[in-house]
Amino acid sequence: MSSLMLKETLETASVLKSQWNKNTQNRTEICEAWKKFNPYSFLTIARGSSDHAAQYFNYLVGLKLGKLTTSFTPSLISIHKSLIDASQTVSIGVSQSGRSPDLVQSFSYFKQKNFETLAMVNVEESPLAQHAKYVYPLYAGEEKSVAATKSFIASLFASASLIAKLSNDTNLLHSLENHHSTMVTSTDNSWIKIVEALKSTQKAMIVGRGLGLSIALEAALKLKETCHIQAEAFSSAEILHGPQAVIEEQYPLIIFALRGPSQKSLFDLAAQMKQRGANVVVISDHKDDLTDCLYSPSLHSDLDALNAIHQFYIAVNDLAKVKGLNPDSPRSLSKVTLTL
Repeated sequence: MSSLMLKETLETASVLKSQWNKNTQNRTEICEAWKKFNPYSFLTIARGSSDHAAQYFNYLVGLKLGKLTTSFTPSLISIHKSLIDASQTVSIGVSQSGRSPDLVQSFSYFKQKNFETLAMVNVEESPLAQHAKYVYPLYAGEEKSVAATKSFIASLFASASLIAKLSNDTNLLHSLENHHSTMVTSTDNSWIKIVEALKSTQKAMIVGRGLGLSIALEAALKLKETCHIQAEAFSSAEILHGPQAVIEEQYPLIIFALRGPSQKSLFDLAAQMKQRGANVVVISDHKDDLTDCLYSPSLHSDLDALNAIHQFYIAVNDLAKVKGLNPDSPRSLSKVTLTL
């Protein structure tokens, strides 16, 4: 029987097309306002999968705008009541539900101070949206599965849409407009290697770099949520600063080797870890002696992360079923998480 997780993952292409079209005027107005505001930096505030999407937003800001970014810790306001100065900053709240008290309290404080804020949310009438100066709806529709899929990818897409518009990147804008056509599932059965590598393990390491780090973090979370695997995500650079010490023979290592300047270093790491005897699975856009799983490349390399995690979600759904688990109802979790 098909799961909600799989059903919602397969809805992603239509979600992205709808989001792009429905936000056309909104996107233009927001970016024109930000150009006039000319922020010194950007701040993101989010939890869980949304925080992984914020990681992608932050990296794009650095790549396209050359501006500093901060991943904000909401407890500074919700618990410690710190007097934060974000007056020269655009603050972005990313959330599927827009209901978590720590995010809402932070945006309430920002609103009182008249700071520049935007809520990137799936629920337009949410408390987070009500405290934001601007709202950028994800238009993902209702997401019933506890494990976020289409709303996460919609958050990546929204991030790229705003930054492409703000930076006047015409190539990226064109690719975004047509991106839904590239969201296709693999037909070569190569992704079964994810299931084979992880079906009998309780631990794994997920690796990415650059724009791929956000989906490595997200992939690790999904393995925890749906498959009860203690998966940890790292940048390929960080692995060499300590975590590689735990990698022994047959240790499961999933590497997202996306297109871009860091791809070669990720392949180099894969070769090094295979020599060590680790059980390495490389996810890439092209066939190679080291590549195990192929994702469908996007029209622009900055968007490859969306397609790679889309295919990974399908593999994780299959893995959960093989392990006898229900991916729609992870142990001890609920759809809306409320934290202070």
